[in-house]
Amino acid sequence: MKVRDILTRIDSIVPLKLAQSWDNVGLLVGDADQSVSTILVTIDITGAVLAEAVRSRAQMILSYHPVIWDALKTVTSSGPGSVVHELVRRNLSVVSIHTAYDTVIGGINDQLAHILDLQNVTPIGDYVEGPTGPLYKLVSFVPANAVNRVADAIFAAGAGAIGRYSHCGFQTSGTGSFLPLEGSRPAFGRIGKLEKVSEIRLESIIPTDRVPAVLAALRSAHPYETPAFDILRHYDLENRWGLGRMGALPQPLSLNRVIDKVKRATGARAVGRVGPAKRRVRTAAVCAGACGKLLNQVIAAGCDLYLTGELKHHQAIAAQEAGLTCLCLSHTVSERFALKKLARTLQNRLPDAKIVLSRADADPFSWKPI
Repeated sequence: MKVRDILTRIDSIVPLKLAQSWDNVGLLVGDADQSVSTILVTIDITGAVLAEAVRSRAQMILSYHPVIWDALKTVTSSGPGSVVHELVRRNLSVVSIHTAYDTVIGGINDQLAHILDLQNVTPIGDYVEGPTGPLYKLVSFVPANAVNRVADAIFAAGAGAIGRYSHCGFQTSGTGSFLPLEGSRPAFGRIGKLEKVSEIRLESIIPTDRVPAVLAALRSAHPYETPAFDILRHYDLENRWGLGRMGALPQPLSLNRVIDKVKRATGARAVGRVGPAKRRVRTAAVCAGACGKLLNQVIAAGCDLYLTGELKHHQAIAAQEAGLTCLCLSHTVSERFALKKLARTLQNRLPDAKIVLSRADADPFSWKPI
């Protein structure tokens, strides 16, 4: 398969549109026309992971964290761009998914929430548009004797789909007015005379990708020389896409029981705790990696527990003062466990490729008692 074909399959699993605006995802290194038979899956691309990719005869690396983050002024065999230099030299393509995998349903944060069996889960914040983009409402004004023709045209072009229903629309009657000016070609009335016509206000929903086609159909079917219409953007406040997850446990658990569940699922060997140690956890929030910027939303929601990768010092102090218990697993430990499910899904979607889960990828920290 070609890199571009694999990227399309990856995007069907983890829509890259779900990434945060500041992120760097997609094809970051390589040639979209390169042939690929083996893909190495990893959190980070280090020298050890790159060597593993070469040993595995991989042509592509799917990394969670972007291999290019800060701007590179040089790409040489030594220095900040050395890994990128070696990737290019070895003809290895790199696709990164980062916050898109944080946000997507079934991604890292949903898997963290599943460890605690969280119910009625919602994102914490940093909302993004859904993978198909926003919906728009079309409002137009059509002469009563032409409204069915116009409605049929916009429905055929893709308007009016809501869930498992098609041809969804609404009509209300009223009176439209217009005064044709010199040079116009009015469908009704005469130039220079104020006209009033019985019209129908026609409303329907349009998905983002069908807006141009629906507007073209409206103009073609509408009897007026210049149809009047409005396009209004919808904001879905009930089914939002964002980072982190919050919810309620099916039954209260002690903090020790929570830690045991997290340890078994993630393989964490250590945990940093902030806040009360003896408490019953009834509600919790989770967010993989570095999610301290969402801390205020977690506190405002009244959660008992925040499970994450890491917190900055001032964030830890804020959690402690708010009486919120936080468990920090280390940045990549809170993420790496979720690659197993991703690798299995990729193998099912890419049966002609070999998917290899990296063994060289590891937490850069070594945790030892002192």
